[in-house]
Amino acid sequence: MRTYAIGDIHGRLDLLQDAHAKIAADRALTGDATAPVIHLGDLVDRGPDSAGVIRLLREGIAEGAPWQVVKGNHDRMFLGWLADPWARDPGLRSDLGWLHPRLGGDATLASYGLRAPGDRPVAPVHAEALAAVPQADRDWLAALPTHVLRGDLLFVHAGLRPGVPLAEQTETDLLWIRHEFLDDPRDHGPLVVHGHTALDHAQHHGNRVNLDGGAGYGRPLMCAVFEGRECWLLTPEGRAPLQPR
Repeated sequence: MRTYAIGDIHGRLDLLQDAHAKIAADRALTGDATAPVIHLGDLVDRGPDSAGVIRLLREGIAEGAPWQVVKGNHDRMFLGWLADPWARDPGLRSDLGWLHPRLGGDATLASYGLRAPGDRPVAPVHAEALAAVPQADRDWLAALPTHVLRGDLLFVHAGLRPGVPLAEQTETDLLWIRHEFLDDPRDHGPLVVHGHTALDHAQHHGNRVNLDGGAGYGRPLMCAVFEGRECWLLTPEGRAPLQPR
């Protein structure tokens, strides 16, 4: 069973379009036009065109493209800020907010045509955002699933809490977990394909595959194809095997 996956996008519409082109080239070689493309969340923040990323994926799915998207922690923070700019996501450090420079929320607002918040009061910035961000974008993001289970592969943004049945995982764990998952060598059952923790290169650890190549920091956007549990990265030259470390 063939499945494509794309790591954290972070507003890089240009890199997303290039990843889709690599997938189209692989489809042309295999003759498979139906295998799904699963996007691993964090569509927004840091990069220059979060609005364009959401629009491309939302409209493409509506038109029948075989794409699926799981929710990332940055996607949830964006929605949470729109709902209440003074609320704090439970996965976020207490000294940070969505508009902190480290998180890149200002770039998401800019992609919707808003000027940088700077030191302006929160209330007018929030009112402008509510007027600028289409309700269709907000509804679509809110409806994204936290994970996709496909055969022997589990696609999720951050990972899962080891030893906890999938049905009992919390959304915060699936969107935010890091070291408790990354440092655990046990077999999780399905091979977990995730992003969230930015690396210089994709990594295969036997029990999980991390496809966050750091696109939000100016590095590549990773895309891969799975045949069962076997994985290849898609490059301009074609498939490159990604073997367990």
